[in-house]
Amino acid sequence: MEVARSNQGIALYQRKYTLDFLEQTDLLGSKPASTSMEYNSNLHSKSGTPLKDITSYRRLLGKLLYLTHIRPDISFVVSSLSQFIDSLTNLHYKAATRVLRYLKSTSGHGIFFPSNNTTTIQGYSNLDWAKCIDTRRSITGWCFFLGNALIFWKSKKQNTYSRSSSEAEYRALAMATCEAKWLLFLFRDLDIPHSKPVSIFCDNNSALHISANPIFHERTKNIDVGCHVVRERVLNNTIHLLPIHTSLQLTDIFTKSLSPSPFLKNLTKLGIIDIHAPSLRGSVKNEDFISPKSPNIQPIEEWIEND
Repeated sequence: MEVARSNQGIALYQRKYTLDFLEQTDLLGSKPASTSMEYNSNLHSKSGTPLKDITSYRRLLGKLLYLTHIRPDISFVVSSLSQFIDSLTNLHYKAATRVLRYLKSTSGHGIFFPSNNTTTIQGYSNLDWAKCIDTRRSITGWCFFLGNALIFWKSKKQNTYSRSSSEAEYRALAMATCEAKWLLFLFRDLDIPHSKPVSIFCDNNSALHISANPIFHERTKNIDVGCHVVRERVLNNTIHLLPIHTSLQLTDIFTKSLSPSPFLKNLTKLGIIDIHAPSLRGSVKNEDFISPKSPNIQPIEEWIEND
């Protein structure tokens, strides 16, 4: 783990580990990729031609999993590729090498923690309904910010299938709610006050209505009892659900493959920066991508210390 400090804050990154990884896989001279996954890629267990040697693939994914601790931008693709360890094909391996080509162009990317931060927690919850072709289960994604700093994120396939997008979104909200409650417990153990409810942004109006309506009716009978933890936490003022437009949803990067433009927008909003090449952001302006309640991360021009 490498740390860079400036008067604006601290950045965590793993540039040396990434470059060594590329050298070990003989991809240091490969063509860079702009995103970690091809746009609208729909891999499944039967796509491509089966490969017998899966040792190198497993070793590659193991190292990528380690990188996801500070690289949220590859969480979705690594989670997706981990499903095919027992049914490896040439397309799966090609997708894995694309992640490495993306890492080559973003080896200096890391998470930025601004110095002028607050201790207010806010989160975002989203999903891609029935995304998995093999099981028709939905992909859930959520992330939480401490002030303007990204501190927690997840990309995960749901344990069961949902018969509607509203049901799947509500299940995603339930998982995000449990994580928010865990963060509040952690704050309490660290003696950090957090008097306000945790704000969680969701772009599905049906899921918001279900959580706000305490009446049990026909439309919610198919939703598991455990999911109604959302409603309970809303009523006891632990969380506060807020609507957000789909175009401003930060967690799309954790639920689906994106084209370069929205992918870059998500990276900017999540506070992921490249301290070794800030000029690569070119003419991209933060104010173009800032939504209400989203972090405003300014480019870092000078780092005064590297560990």
